[in-house]
This record gives sequence, structure tokens and C-alpha cells, in this order.
Amino acid sequence: MKPTHASLPLRVAGEGQDGGTFRVLPPVSCPQPSALSPQSVFLQLGEFPISIGPGKIHLRGPKMKKTSYCLLLSVLACAGASAQTAELTLTRLDCAAPNPTPSDVARFSDTYAYQDKKVQLTASCYLIKHGSDYLIWDTGYPTKESGLAQGNAPTVQTPIVQHLAKLNVKPEQIKYIGVSHYHGDHIGQAGSFPASTLLIGKGDWDALTAAQPAAGVNPAPVKHWVSGGGKVESVPKDKDIFGDGSVVMLDMPGHTPGHHSLLVKLKEKGTVLLTGDLAHFHENYDSNGVPSFNTSRHETLASFDRFKAMAKNLKATVIIQHDARDIDKLPAFPAAAK
Repeated sequence: MKPTHASLPLRVAGEGQDGGTFRVLPPVSCPQPSALSPQSVFLQLGEFPISIGPGKIHLRGPKMKKTSYCLLLSVLACAGASAQTAELTLTRLDCAAPNPTPSDVARFSDTYAYQDKKVQLTASCYLIKHGSDYLIWDTGYPTKESGLAQGNAPTVQTPIVQHLAKLNVKPEQIKYIGVSHYHGDHIGQAGSFPASTLLIGKGDWDALTAAQPAAGVNPAPVKHWVSGGGKVESVPKDKDIFGDGSVVMLDMPGHTPGHHSLLVKLKEKGTVLLTGDLAHFHENYDSNGVPSFNTSRHETLASFDRFKAMAKNLKATVIIQHDARDIDKLPAFPAAAK
């Protein structure tokens, strides 16, 4: 195998006979691809309890010589190198209903900012590939066959599973489905992935599982998880999904109690921020517009402040998931951003 080199300045604090704190400066030769991760190293070296943080490792337990520390560091550096080289791609999936005409957007402002304005809206879902793991972010409108559309609510034109088939990805390969919030145009096809772990904001999960869900909160699309049939993780704050900082659910409440956006750090394109429904279209984003149906005005404005500061600091590409004008910010399906 062709070796790769890790250049990870790691620091160990512990009870070494030669002092206690040591630094090793790689490069360290590692086989690639490596099956190791910091977590698997922990399991293999369980007799030496360790905790891993950004750039440092704390070791508790038996006293070790400095050479033993350096050996441990070398192994962990290789594990870190493997984690950092995981392939990461982002593919947009069209999860919209047929809607060729612009929509009236007056309801997206509680200050009457968009009277008589029409905008071409869409619905976007995303497939994130991280190494061999897959995450779907938002699941769009329901299919007509599911019977989940209420009243005259739209149904999706092309189901997600059909998009995945074109990419040779099966539903059972999806490790996570992450949803920005509980509205039907974002959880409509969740039921197509019963083996996946559902990631959802805690405030939204609490709303879906309430004894009497409030108006506008329909748990039917995620009944598999509500009933205990599937694994769910309710996310109270931010969540680093894959543990390496590359894909992070961002706590952005206000549209709903547990609303989240998504940060994706791509190697070539750079950082991408997916809004969820923090904003629905450009004018809404630019003016910090608060829809009349949001659950909290002050939380929405605070989320706008945080999101925009992150976008500026990270020089991120901001993608407003419902604005058709943002579709071209990512490669056209089936291509992926890298």
C-alpha cells in the first residue's frame, strides 16, 4: 500500500515517568486507507482510558514511559489522518412538487414586507457522502402513493429513492436522515428510510411526540420513529454528525422550536451553509424577514445573526433551500460538489 503522512501536532497530558506532557511532530507513515479511527483506537487501548479533544489527548491510568506515549501518539496520528481523508461530497436532490409558476410570498413577513411579491420557490434535499457513510438532509414533500399529503398539499415529482437509484445508492445504505425541522415539505419522505437514524432538533422532536401535537405539527411522516420502531437522536444544540467537524447540524431555532441549518466543509468548494427554512428566498434572507407563522420572532432574529456571522467568518456559500435561484450554486444532478 502507498503510505500517507499525517502532519498532526498532537499533545498528550498524563502521568508519564519522564514528565507528563509530550509532543510528537509527525509526519508519521500510515497505511491507507486505514480502518482506524480515534474511537476504534480507544477500544483497542481500553486499558489506558483516553479522551480526545481538538488537537490533544488526555490519558488517565497506569504510568507510562515517554516512548510508550510516543507510540500511542503515532497510532492516533494515523487514525486522525484516516479520518481527515474521508471523501466528502454534496449532491442536491430535487424534492419539489411540479410548480412552474412563482408563488405569492406575503406570508413570509410579519411586517408586510413582501406584499404583491412573487418568487419562484422549490424544495431541495441533499445527499452527503462521508467516506462510506451517507446522510440525507431533509426529505422533501411526500410521494402521492404515501397518502401523507393533507388536503391539497403538494406531492413530490420524483421520489428520493429514484434519485438514489441513479447514483447506485440503496435506501438501506443511508446511515442518517437529518431534518431541518418538522414541516411536511422537509420530512415527507422520511418513511422511505426506516433503517436510518433520524436526526432532528430536540424542540421539534418534543413537538412531534407531544400528547396532542399543536396545529401544523404532523407526526405521520415520522411515525416509524415516534412509535419506537426506528432509532432517533433529538439534537438540543449543534451536532458534529461524523465527529470530524466536516458536517455539522447548527442550532437555528425560531422557524420552529428545534430548527437546524447544516454546515458542510468541502475540500474543493469550501464551506457550504444550507439554510433549512431560516430563510425561504433571497429577499427574506437579506432583510432578516420573519414569516408570520414562525414560532419565535426573537429566536429567528438571533439565528439570523449567528448564521450570517458564520457565513462571513467561514467565507461560506449560502444556499437557501427553497429559492430556485440557488439551485445552480451546486452542480446539476447527478454530479456532486467536492
